[in-house]
Amino acid sequence: MGHSMNKRLQMILLTAFVIAALCSYAVYKVVGPRLMSNQPKAVRVVVAAADIKLGSVLHETDLSTVEMQGGLPKGAITDPKDAVGRGVISDLFQGEPILQSRLAAPGAGGGMASMIHPGMRACAIKVDEVAGVAGFVTPGMHVDVLISGNPPGTTDVTAGPKVKTLLQNIEVLSAGTDIQKDGEGKPQQVPVVNLLVTPEQAEQLSLASSQTHIQLVLRNPVDTEVAKTNGTAVGSLYTGNNAAPPPKARVVAAHTPHVAAPAAKVYLVQVYNGSKRNDQKFTEGEEKQ
Repeated sequence: MGHSMNKRLQMILLTAFVIAALCSYAVYKVVGPRLMSNQPKAVRVVVAAADIKLGSVLHETDLSTVEMQGGLPKGAITDPKDAVGRGVISDLFQGEPILQSRLAAPGAGGGMASMIHPGMRACAIKVDEVAGVAGFVTPGMHVDVLISGNPPGTTDVTAGPKVKTLLQNIEVLSAGTDIQKDGEGKPQQVPVVNLLVTPEQAEQLSLASSQTHIQLVLRNPVDTEVAKTNGTAVGSLYTGNNAAPPPKARVVAAHTPHVAAPAAKVYLVQVYNGSKRNDQKFTEGEEKQ
């Protein structure tokens, strides 16, 4: 009797276990794919295998791949073949994902030419140490270009040379030195700055570099406002037109106490008639009645 009861209990437990297993499997088949679909899939993206300088051309040895989950950066490259042979237009650091915006267009090659945006030009100008802002002009900075000289057709000879802002908010592509010969034929280093300009601005710079003296002035890259200037002549430096504005006239406050007018003079006249004395007072300017 007891043996049959144990056997029946075992059958019930076994049946319950089978039913539970079947139910668990059914739930897994229904819910499992949904849970898996909600988890972001890992995607391999192309990264820099080492620090890469701008102007370099990417080779297979410069690239590596890492797995990334979630949303990928905009313009991320997933196939190394899409990056090989393209020029780098800004510095890349080891482990950094390589984005399309950091590379030149396919076929553009490397070097400075790959950093020139479509429709723009790179114009080289010679500067001295002072004109180049004492050597502080570096790639990526923004400058204004000032020119100074004697304007043609000037009737007022007393005004002298004039300086004017020719271009504003111009990006610097590169700054370095070039080897040129001086008047005696000896080689010397000449600072050269390449500016990113439009074709029209390139024409202006080319003419200005041969006819005037060029001065570069640094500006904040965030400041893109175009300042309105009329230029400055040498003559105006001595006329006081550029002096600081005079201080405004002092305004007397309404509550300033009024200064009283000086009191009129009073004269005392004593008249004696025998033993009697009569005192009379007269104010200055007062007519005797």
